[in-house]
Amino acid sequence: MIKTWCGVMGLCAVLSAMAQEQPQDFANQVPLSTSGQGPWYRLELPLALQLGARQADLGDIRVFNAAGEPQAYALVHEPARHGQSEHQASVKWFPLYDDAETAPGTPKVRVQTGPNGSLIEVQPDEELEAGEEVLRGWLLDTSAIKEPLNQLSLDWSSEREGFQRFTIEASDDLQHWRPWGEGQVARLSFADERIEQHEVSLPGLPARYLRLLWQVPQSAPVLSQVLVQSSASSHVPPPLVWSEPIKGSSAKANQYVWMLPAALAVERVQIDLDQPNSLAPVDLFGRYDLNGSWEPLESGLLYRLTQNGQDAVQSELPMRGETLRQLKLEVDDRGGGLGAEAPLLRVAVRPVQLVFLARGAGPYRLAIGNPNAVSAQLPLGTLIPDVDEQRMAALGVAEPAVTPVIVAPPPPVAAAPSSNWKHISLWLVLVVGVLALAAMAYSLVRAKPGGQ
Repeated sequence: MIKTWCGVMGLCAVLSAMAQEQPQDFANQVPLSTSGQGPWYRLELPLALQLGARQADLGDIRVFNAAGEPQAYALVHEPARHGQSEHQASVKWFPLYDDAETAPGTPKVRVQTGPNGSLIEVQPDEELEAGEEVLRGWLLDTSAIKEPLNQLSLDWSSEREGFQRFTIEASDDLQHWRPWGEGQVARLSFADERIEQHEVSLPGLPARYLRLLWQVPQSAPVLSQVLVQSSASSHVPPPLVWSEPIKGSSAKANQYVWMLPAALAVERVQIDLDQPNSLAPVDLFGRYDLNGSWEPLESGLLYRLTQNGQDAVQSELPMRGETLRQLKLEVDDRGGGLGAEAPLLRVAVRPVQLVFLARGAGPYRLAIGNPNAVSAQLPLGTLIPDVDEQRMAALGVAEPAVTPVIVAPPPPVAAAPSSNWKHISLWLVLVVGVLALAAMAYSLVRAKPGGQ
């Protein structure tokens, strides 16, 4: 009986091997180039390739070698930063004064620090006469925060309205400064709406001191509160991957609908606000099933407002990473709406890595786009035993060819009957094998003493 079972299992394995998928079973194919040390290679899947999938979970993706043999692989979805331990703390801030007649630049100051590096006093390097000084920015003491800094929240005197733009620099020794980009805060009244923007994103890196330098020193506000948000995790997720602009439709005033190019786990959306002085309170809805009901996703205020010849733009809404096929935006027309035509929309998703074990000779080819394929991915820990971040970083790298995705031509019509008969014959052999096994088992049972 054991030998019989082994024979049937062997038969099934042979049938499975004979019925393996071939590259031509997939609509889209693209050559891969490999570099570094194998036998494992990791591939950053471009969004353009992901959109060629016929299954939302990318279950129809494969890697083949030169002989057309499928390679063992795993998909690694970079997780969004959820459930992290975040902290918000108030920090000290010190004004950076400079001579009003001096050319714009970084003020020269004398700094006194405590034993632990905390700021005690900040004074101009040279004495400034009363009425001749100008406030160019602020020096923030974040030396007590050891975790990476994620966000800055500023508040200032209420009489100062408008948009405030400034550069952000970081340092650990007050001597060497590295740029951290630019920030903008705002406070103004517009079309019976009160707009306040206090938060500024930081790159998620640690720093003992921050320096904010206003682009227009005369408009630098007098700060009344500075809050810094940090995260206990040092892991910084990779940048989101943005889609190309997506055209939508509008069958009803102040309501717009977009069909996504594929089912995507959306992390962020961006609405194109091409008209100046646009102000739109919005509600965003989504659904995966095109015949299902719309589910509320997010609400917010989108705007593009012009002041002093410069635009302040808030055109993005955060999402929860739900897999969606359609999006709908409803606009409160009290802000003037967004026009009769649907604005362009872009969506952002988390990047996906494919890791495969190279077996057989290259070149290797990535194939995607088969609605009938059964997911064949392995857990990463099974594909690479004892995997960790260090080992992942040392893997070889695979890259898709620069040329566009190759669309496989349809198989010749004459080959279709042969292919169908091949699959039918394989199933017939399998059925015959199972029936033979049942017959042998029945004969063995009847041969036992007692007639059972």
